[in-house]
Amino acid sequence: MRTVTDRIRHALCFELIGFLLVVPLGILMFGLTLQDVGVIGVFGSVIATLWVYCFNYLFDHALLRRYGTVKKTFRQRLLNSFMFEIGLLMVLLPFISFYLNISLWEALKMDIALAAFYLIYSFAYNCVYDYLFPLPVMAEAH
Repeated sequence: MRTVTDRIRHALCFELIGFLLVVPLGILMFGLTLQDVGVIGVFGSVIATLWVYCFNYLFDHALLRRYGTVKKTFRQRLLNSFMFEIGLLMVLLPFISFYLNISLWEALKMDIALAAFYLIYSFAYNCVYDYLFPLPVMAEAH
């Protein structure tokens, strides 16, 4: 299992890099102002940081209980990314709709585009993170 410090580093780096990528993309793709993308980005990042920490903690415990390891297969990584994004979508959708004063349908289209980006980003980020910061050997002994 990963340590609390490692999980915090994972979550903060994930959100910081994601935020730096999403702000210019949001401005270009949706024609939003820097302020609107910034507010949505900051709110989304705070929520996502908390969610990624909690979700991955729970996901790893489920893997450990079921398979005896937290090392993820390709399919488990895809499932992890997909489930994470669905959970985040449920929280961010009403906020985006309210903040931008747009319909839930318009917010959903916008959120789906963001979720698609983050689905790919999440998968790639986690693969790179696991390579740069491998699981401790002791974690596999439990």
